[in-house]
Amino acid sequence: MNVAGLFSGIGGLELPFEAHGANTVLLCDAWDSSRSVLSAHFPDVRLSDDVRELDELPDGVDIVTAGFPCTDLSQAGRMAGIRGEESGLVEHVFRLLRAREVEWLVLENVRNMLVLDGGRAMSYLVSELEALGFRWAYRLVDSRFTGVPQRRHRVLLVASRHHDPRTVLFADEHGEPGSSIFRDDAFGFYWTEGLTGLGWAQDAVPPLKGGSGLGIPSPPAVWVPGADTGRRLVTPCIEDAEALQGFERGWTAPAQLDRRGKSARWKLVGNAVTVGVAEWLIGRLHRPGEVVVPHRRLNTPGRWPHAAYGTAGEVWKFEASSWPIRREYRHLLDLLTQDAANPLSQRASAGFLSRVKRSRLRFVPEFLADLEQHVEYMASGDTHHGKKRRIAAA
Repeated sequence: MNVAGLFSGIGGLELPFEAHGANTVLLCDAWDSSRSVLSAHFPDVRLSDDVRELDELPDGVDIVTAGFPCTDLSQAGRMAGIRGEESGLVEHVFRLLRAREVEWLVLENVRNMLVLDGGRAMSYLVSELEALGFRWAYRLVDSRFTGVPQRRHRVLLVASRHHDPRTVLFADEHGEPGSSIFRDDAFGFYWTEGLTGLGWAQDAVPPLKGGSGLGIPSPPAVWVPGADTGRRLVTPCIEDAEALQGFERGWTAPAQLDRRGKSARWKLVGNAVTVGVAEWLIGRLHRPGEVVVPHRRLNTPGRWPHAAYGTAGEVWKFEASSWPIRREYRHLLDLLTQDAANPLSQRASAGFLSRVKRSRLRFVPEFLADLEQHVEYMASGDTHHGKKRRIAAA
């Protein structure tokens, strides 16, 4: 298979294709930092910097992948919709497909595009695909099914003119696992939230993201009950974040610094596709299976379901869970490099506590007690480890 990757980011969709013996013939991303990472890991692949300037796809392309920008679709972004300045760039995918026959198209984006603007993003995507003669299917999946402790829901859309995408997305169904597979020794949450939500996750972190409610790229926090004072609220290091997305640690190290001299690595990782999700998908592209997920025709689609298939104006709802399969789960504390995890800073923890006290959300009492103790400890200047202030400021 020959693969062309558009909006490639750091290669989360394309990397597993290489592992399956496919040949990547094109990667494209407009961000300098992304291209630095791609150049380091795909040194022999043609690299383009602007999808708008691509006249055509290379000859012999079998698969086009596109994790197109979620900036205008995600809750952490502007939510301007599919016609927004950045998410609207997906129109260039369709432009390129009009001029080149390909076997498969793989799109990936945030869960919010199913509901934003009454589902207009999905309506636009499927109408464009059907106008090009594609059959399409999509499924909402949770990255935890791949074994990584990150509760990350993303929409995978697969389309083809000649093949049945149902045999790719709906040939597996494990079902949501019970809570017994998760330990209760660590809980992830967003320290940038606190008024209306937390992204609370047991034995996992909430979705890594390139932005936050404060408008800055930021790691989630992890509550570790029973840890030493000052170590009960910590944030993962960037290498842990890479592992939470299924990449090798240090994958984004080639990223360029921004104009302020700050690293773009957190934003790159937050915008990436979880590698294990793409690995499962590619396995089914190579070996399609029998459809095992129950489904029914939708006479009046209304709101877009979590999984569906369509062709020629007709839509079927699939009763698919977000866990098509289940890989061996790696527990959060087994993945985190705890010595490299930074204590949540005094400023961050105090601001979070202030929002928590003003909110109407319900919290575990032990969590609130540890949060208040952490704020006091970080403000006290007490240095049990001798490096607390330096680590917190890093």
